[in-house]
Amino acid sequence: MIGVLIPAHDEAERIGACLASIQRAALHPGLRGERVQVVVALDSCSDATAWHCARAGVDVLSLQVRCVGAARAAAAAHLITHGASWLASTDADSLVPEDWLVAQREGEHDAFCGVVDLQCANARERRLRRRFVAGERWGDGHGRIHGANLGVSAAAYQQAGGFAAVTCHEDVGLIERLRGQGARIAWRGEPRVLTSGRLQGRARGGFADHLRTLQEVASRLELDGRNGALATPIGAATAA
Repeated sequence: MIGVLIPAHDEAERIGACLASIQRAALHPGLRGERVQVVVALDSCSDATAWHCARAGVDVLSLQVRCVGAARAAAAAHLITHGASWLASTDADSLVPEDWLVAQREGEHDAFCGVVDLQCANARERRLRRRFVAGERWGDGHGRIHGANLGVSAAAYQQAGGFAAVTCHEDVGLIERLRGQGARIAWRGEPRVLTSGRLQGRARGGFADHLRTLQEVASRLELDGRNGALATPIGAATAA
């Protein structure tokens, strides 16, 4: 059985689309009928996230810890107890492609590390995506670690001690421990998971903070460029 785990804190706006994308991936013929169980760890939710989960018919765990590492770990433990031999991890503001689970299960590896790309709903997000894409590594062997596009065998996960109860980078910690134990890790450039380009995230120091830094740098460069243009005298010569 494949277990899919999702931590969520007040994600009513986005989790419905996330769960729908996972359900499509779970029906991929390449899985040959292997059962897929989805668990959402509801961490200190005060909105309608639980309602969307009930509507989608997925399992939930209710926590009050405000800690993404603890939420992922609780969902992983629940799935392993119910027979999961493989754990696939994503985030509630993300959309997985139809071949997401198939790709994780292909090959002889202990863990799968995929890349994320940004969803773009407006001009600001398109500009941010251009900067994000330019600064990241793509293709196989990328070396990036994202909890939104990650998979690990239950055996390797337990051997590495699971997700640590930390407020961010629990995914990085797990993969680093696996590497230290000599685990076989597939660094795949495809399929990509699409995640939101929001600048206010659910965990300090997480992905949204990284995007906000990119946005701030881009804004400063744009402002400096405008100021430089204004400071250039009309008719001034430019170097060839």
